[in-house]
Amino acid sequence: MNQEIGKVIESAHGHIGISINDATIFERFKRELQIGKYIKVQDGNHDYILASVQNVKVVNKENDDNDQYVLTAQPIGTLILNESSYDFKQGSVSLPLPTEKAFLMERDEYDSVFKKNKEFSFELGTLVQNKNINLHIDGNKFFGKHIAIVGSTGSGKSNAVAKIIQEVVGIENSKNKNLNIQKNSHIVIFDIHSEYKSAFTICDEEEFNLNYLDVEKLKLPYWLMNSEELEFLFIESKEQNSHNQVSQFKKAVILNKEKYNQKLVGKITYDTPIYFNINEVYNYITNINNEIYARNSNDPHKPKLADGTFIDDKNDYFSEILNFTEPSAKTANKTNNGPFYGEFNRFLSRLETKINDKRLDFMQLDQAEIGRKYKTSDFSEIIKQFLGYLDQSNITIIDLSGIPFEVLSITTSLISRLIFDFAFHYSKLKHNLKQTNDIPFMIVCEEAHNYIPKKGGSQYSSSKKSLERVAKEGRKYGLSMMVISQRPSEVSETIFAQCSNFIALRLTNVQDQNYIKSLLPENSNSITDVLPTLAAGECLVVGDATPLPSLVQLDKPNPQPKSENVRVHSEWQKRWVSIEFEDVIKKWRNE
Repeated sequence: MNQEIGKVIESAHGHIGISINDATIFERFKRELQIGKYIKVQDGNHDYILASVQNVKVVNKENDDNDQYVLTAQPIGTLILNESSYDFKQGSVSLPLPTEKAFLMERDEYDSVFKKNKEFSFELGTLVQNKNINLHIDGNKFFGKHIAIVGSTGSGKSNAVAKIIQEVVGIENSKNKNLNIQKNSHIVIFDIHSEYKSAFTICDEEEFNLNYLDVEKLKLPYWLMNSEELEFLFIESKEQNSHNQVSQFKKAVILNKEKYNQKLVGKITYDTPIYFNINEVYNYITNINNEIYARNSNDPHKPKLADGTFIDDKNDYFSEILNFTEPSAKTANKTNNGPFYGEFNRFLSRLETKINDKRLDFMQLDQAEIGRKYKTSDFSEIIKQFLGYLDQSNITIIDLSGIPFEVLSITTSLISRLIFDFAFHYSKLKHNLKQTNDIPFMIVCEEAHNYIPKKGGSQYSSSKKSLERVAKEGRKYGLSMMVISQRPSEVSETIFAQCSNFIALRLTNVQDQNYIKSLLPENSNSITDVLPTLAAGECLVVGDATPLPSLVQLDKPNPQPKSENVRVHSEWQKRWVSIEFEDVIKKWRNE
């Protein structure tokens, strides 16, 4: 039975004014009339306009003891009668005229909006407005398009991310719902604080494979880098002669790639992802830096070694650091410095430091243990580790907590670029067969403001370029993103502009609140003001995948990520704790 609450007194673009003249009705149903809750307004004889309450105020009438209550509501959809039930349609073509009646939403009408069906089948949580109603969203539109999850520290972001992904891969209460059935989900998580391993680790009997790659397990050979990444790692762009460094480094890399990949069909370029030996490139640059040329008329105009021999082929520069003759002004043995003599001293020092940096072992720069190094023929094995195909894992966690900050951007750039390129070429192969990509991937960017910021220097250029490319083009090739941040106003605008679905938990920073409001569609304006007051685990869900903007309570994941804060005061009240300083320092040095 419809419960009438009032009548329309104003109808304007974007909002409806509703008058409630009966204080008894207002007092009886004021919980159902709170900001963010839904009402319906008659539109013709059978249909209704669904609206979200934006504002509630009381108007005192002169010479009248009865107060008038006025609701301002924002139209967000239409309930259309179809035989004996209602169908929900987003948006509304018309607005109700004054005197039309307003009603509370009935349970069956909530069901018609939020009901589970073939299209809206992914359960996200329960409505804050009505704990008995589950919100089901369109999984294809949610995971097939980019997702943004934002919220201040302590709002429950990590739990929200873990719960959503657990639901996808079939983990519930530490059990594997897909036991003995290997599903086809493929999720790659950039875990910057080492939080998520615990959320996807369950007992062995459940047979859930987690592909966990920390700095010790990760294999990301340097030779997979493109020109921009190589130059950022090895070359100081602010140096006066950086253009000469780039020129000779590029030449050495290409020549060395040709040396080790002679059977490769096709043109080898600076960016071709094939093996080259960085130590040999170091030798080459060192020899270029030390060159002495013969200038005597009887000698050829070539680099001259201390033993009197000449260099005919500069490929000889790769094998070892050569001993050149001394400069001499004597006519009989005249020599002079090569074109780059002494110019690359600082460059070589930087290159040597990077090669010998033990923190970068995952990039395999040190060629001493050549037996365990990846070569061009191992490319497929390298790709498989990121995509979970070494042990059929639905989830790959790339633990970035042990990655040196100065190469964090390169690491995320390289991995995301490899995944994008794989998805691109796999999609092209399927398209040639008149098929679509059947192994879609999702990259989860935790704390995205750390490596794809809105502003920043050249150290972020590679990661921004790679991940913005995923954001702009990835969906065409079955590659989507989930972008997570506690400071959304500091994340690349390009990334958020491509997100079609938003999950906003509590945001306390006014700048972040306003930024998120500017990104959301107009029909969510009525409930965005609640962002700073949401409880932990409560969120605003907006986007293509949800039937309408909704306040949702997310369940906690089981198991949970290790994202809880240190209980400082409680720890301070305990007895003095001794520390094994040597163990800490040993780990410090190793990392």
